[in-house]
Amino acid sequence: MTSRPPRVVMLGWEFPPFITGGLGTACHGLTKAMAARGCDVTFVLPKGVRGESASHVDLVVPGAGADAPNVATRSGSSLPAGVAVDRRSADRGIAARRAPSPPSSPAVAAAAAAMAVQRPGDGVAAGAQAAAKAPGAPERTASRAVRMLAAPFMASGAYSSPAARTVLERLANASAAPQRFLRQGALAGEAMEQLGSDLLSGLDDHERHEAALLLEAWERYGTDDPMAVAEMVEMARAVRAAVPESNGRGAGIALARGSGTPDYAGDLLAQSEAYARFVVESCRDRDFDVIHAHDWLTYPAGIALARVTGKPLVVHVHSTEFDRSGEHVNQPVYNIERRGMHAAVKVVTVSMLTRNICANRYAVPLSKCEVVYNGVDLDPKSAGVTTIGGRDRIVLYFGRITMQKGPEYFVHAAKRVLEKFEDVKFVVAGSGDQAQGMISLAAQLGIGHKVLFTGFLRGKDIPRVFSMADLYVMPSVSEPFGIAPLEALGHRVPVLISRQSGVSEVLQHALKVDFWDVDDMANKIVAVLRHPPLQRTLTERGFDEVRGLTWEGAAERCIDVYGQALRAVGARTH
Repeated sequence: MTSRPPRVVMLGWEFPPFITGGLGTACHGLTKAMAARGCDVTFVLPKGVRGESASHVDLVVPGAGADAPNVATRSGSSLPAGVAVDRRSADRGIAARRAPSPPSSPAVAAAAAAMAVQRPGDGVAAGAQAAAKAPGAPERTASRAVRMLAAPFMASGAYSSPAARTVLERLANASAAPQRFLRQGALAGEAMEQLGSDLLSGLDDHERHEAALLLEAWERYGTDDPMAVAEMVEMARAVRAAVPESNGRGAGIALARGSGTPDYAGDLLAQSEAYARFVVESCRDRDFDVIHAHDWLTYPAGIALARVTGKPLVVHVHSTEFDRSGEHVNQPVYNIERRGMHAAVKVVTVSMLTRNICANRYAVPLSKCEVVYNGVDLDPKSAGVTTIGGRDRIVLYFGRITMQKGPEYFVHAAKRVLEKFEDVKFVVAGSGDQAQGMISLAAQLGIGHKVLFTGFLRGKDIPRVFSMADLYVMPSVSEPFGIAPLEALGHRVPVLISRQSGVSEVLQHALKVDFWDVDDMANKIVAVLRHPPLQRTLTERGFDEVRGLTWEGAAERCIDVYGQALRAVGARTH
């Protein structure tokens, strides 16, 4: 590795203003600190957002072009956010040669339909048979037609699969004038409409996918540039190998362009595949040193980009499927996580807790893992907000309301506290799939009037809710790290955290409990509320401690990991 800072392509599912949890906060803090150290960071998002918070990175997002749904757009001082960049005049490769014709013609649509409805053993295409056997179509003419169609692809490698040869032969045999197929956009013509899904009959699922890749590539480029066709086929194969769980469903997906689109809704496997295709097309010709992929939805993109560029992949594990789902894991998600960790040169984990999960549950060698603790941005103005007087004491739950975060333990502890200390309210700031259950549980326990739900908070509402709190509680069942306790201490709020969290490894001046021990949790909440000296000590020493946990330190550790990855790749090639 040279003395210059590394150039990084960073892959993430969240970035301001599009944040639903700690992942977006971590990506923003880490990239800011890296940029301050001279790193050139390209950040690729799966959705189009404005880039007010991204002035320190080259933000690449799906564009709004009607003719190319996933063309890259950038946000920067010289270009308004959301404006498509024409890379054809400046760059090389697939993205540079993208044709302005629609990426999904009737032929490609027919191919996709055939992949869904046809089954092996359906027989040879009727249209191709009829054309091949028609009077005046001698066998030598058909053979010459096949050679004409196949020749440009033989050298490029796009003709290497048996399925591709079958489709090209059927096209040639079905045409009285095969040269009409030797141009861009030909597959949208009448001949293709006549053939329809018969082109893919008799092929198995893998063969249909291979043939559909060639049809899509040919539709974009014709035979004027067979190497462009080969590159596109190579790209699609790399994506398919990186996320076979999607079964090709992401091929026809246009990534979301609006900031109001839900983060984690719909067919996430297909969205992950579509994102991977977008990343490879947008980034394969950029000049960079290392790929940094955050969490499972971006791992397929990182794997595919590493395959087509040869650049080292570093995956960042902020959470695992065991954290989110316990022992009842989603098998396809687990498979993707495991594939990403094993494909990476280095694995960054946010805590020793997560490092051990990667080793024990995913069989990742410990020597491959590097722990990089998250940091926090301290805002002196918001940290100095004076708490509001003349009110009940406030105990705050701040974060997603999911099984992983242990919301039911918070409610049960609240019930125990209220039996000993009446002048207290429990504020729940967040949203999630367990919110309704949390509300119902509070009502069942007869404390519904003491538990207040704010919903998801953004912007200035976050420091405002911290300014009201006397204690922050994080009762997580399994928390890889946990940025919220650092934010609470940054706002001079003492914290009570689960021992089953990564942040408990780095915070000494915090109260700690086992998530399941609601009696211990309740006793420690009461102790803080009843004893101001304890509250002051936890606040002052915790604030001093958290000032040492910075994104600058995390960035320095990540840059060191990049160096290790680059040296490892260099060692393999010499």
